[in-house]
Order: sequence, then C-alpha cells, then structure tokens
Amino acid sequence: MTTGWYSHAASLSHVTPPGHPERVERLEAIEPVLSGLAGLDRRDAPLGDREAILRVHAEGYIQAIEGAEPDSGWVSLDADTHMSPGSVEAAMRAVGGNIAAIDAVLDGDLSNAFVGCRPPGHHAERKTPMGFCLFSTIAIAAKHALEARGLKRVAIIDFDVHHGNGTQDAVWDDDRILFCSSHQMPLYPGSGAASETGAHGNVLNVPLDPMTDGHAMRREYDAQVFPTVREFKPEFILVSAGFDAHRDDPLANLNWTADDFRWVTREICALADELCDGRVVSTLEGGYDLNGLSESVRAHVAELQEWG
Repeated sequence: MTTGWYSHAASLSHVTPPGHPERVERLEAIEPVLSGLAGLDRRDAPLGDREAILRVHAEGYIQAIEGAEPDSGWVSLDADTHMSPGSVEAAMRAVGGNIAAIDAVLDGDLSNAFVGCRPPGHHAERKTPMGFCLFSTIAIAAKHALEARGLKRVAIIDFDVHHGNGTQDAVWDDDRILFCSSHQMPLYPGSGAASETGAHGNVLNVPLDPMTDGHAMRREYDAQVFPTVREFKPEFILVSAGFDAHRDDPLANLNWTADDFRWVTREICALADELCDGRVVSTLEGGYDLNGLSESVRAHVAELQEWG
C-alpha cells in the first residue's frame, strides 16, 4: 500500500488579507516538495459531509459560517480569522479530505495519509471560530471514525506550536478520544496548562518553555505523550501536524528542525504500527516560515512513506 496526499485547488480560494501569516503561499510552498516524492498517491479532497460536521458544531454555527462568507474582499470574524469568497468550500474540503483519508486507511486502500488543505482547524471551538480556523477539522474526523466507522478509541497528537484549544473543547467530554498536545507556553491562545486534563482524564497537555529545542521535546514525548497513547490503546492515530515549532517560524519561539519533525513522525508511526495496524492520518495545521514549512512537511510525509 501507499501514503495518500489529499489536497484541492479550493484551498487556494481561501484568501486572507495582505500580510496575514496563514496565506495561500503556504500551500504553494509545499506543492513542489510533495510532488517530488515518488510514489505519493495524490487525491482530491472531497467536500465534507454536513452530518459529520454536526457531530461537533451545531447547525446554527454552520449556518453562521456560511452566512459570513463575503461576495468579494474579506470579512473578519475576529482580529486573526478572516473569510473570503471560497473560504467555506476550502474549509469543507479540509474536513472532507480528513474523512476520506480515514476511510481509505480503514478500508485498506492506503497505509496512511497526509491532508494538505487549509484553513487549519485546531483552534475552532464548538461555538467559536478563531485562530485562523473555521471548523474543528481533526475533532470532526475523530468523531467520524467513531460514529460512522465504529471504532471505539481514537488518539489525536497535536505538535503544533500553539495549543489546540478547539480540539480540546470538542473532545473534552468524550472518553473515546485521547487528545495530546505539546505547545509553547506562554503563547496564543493561552490555554493548554498541564492541569487541563479533560472530563475523563482524556486530555494530556505538555507545555514547553520558549526556546525548547528538539532534544528536550523528544524527552517529553518519550516521557509523557507516547506512554499515555500506549496506555490508551487507540485504534487510529490522528495528527494535528503544525510546523510552527520550527526555529525560523515568525509566530513562536521553539527551536525545532525538520529532523525533529521527522523524528516525531517516525515515533508516531512506530506507535501506530504497534497499536493499531499502522493507521495514521495527519492534517496540516500551522507553519508560517515558508522554507521551514516546506522542508518540515517534506520530512514528515517522507517518513509517513517509510511506514506506508
């Protein structure tokens, strides 16, 4: 089997104001490096299913997002989160790409997959879009694996430099989902303290001090994240793959390199191989230095291929 790469041209239609870090150029930067990976199975991300989104967001929330999309220019949902014509489809494709990837892996059509769509999703709470995010994409994907595909336990590992507050909000009360997040603290959005453990002890937050390098990160994952995932025994591992912990990223102050992203990907895949027949789907979250993003995404996806 092979590694899948889900993308769609609609992701380029979500246009943010000039100077915004979450911009079209992010996908344009990763396109050539992924296209250069031999054997990567590229697929169009379908539109997300409304029923799937309703497992996290209420109908009124979806309608509000749809209604906010402008006919031209931009509309600001908050100081950081903007919409343009095409933003709804782009967000729906991100949801649909994750769901299709999960289905393909569960059906034995792919070994694992990377969903390279935008906007990102891990800051969108059940009732509030924020932090560049409209829908809580990876939480929706996890609920799909449980509700539509009949799995009993799903783990989400989020190595984005910012805490995945939206994912945490969406899964807080669901003991079938383990959410593990490493992130710089202090930093936006201000959540993610180690004391935040979920209604059922199903949340693990690993705050990292500014300037934490890859060696310290590896120690924390070996000491906290991987043992917690192993104890949970998930049937699928989802990854919020943010690359803004890279040392060159302009929005944070961690000191990871592309090799650190390769290492954490390798360890996640090894854990999945041990626990759940290698089932891994990762989705693009942050990463705003274009060179750091492209080299880190390449390392991440190349490592997925090693396990494909």
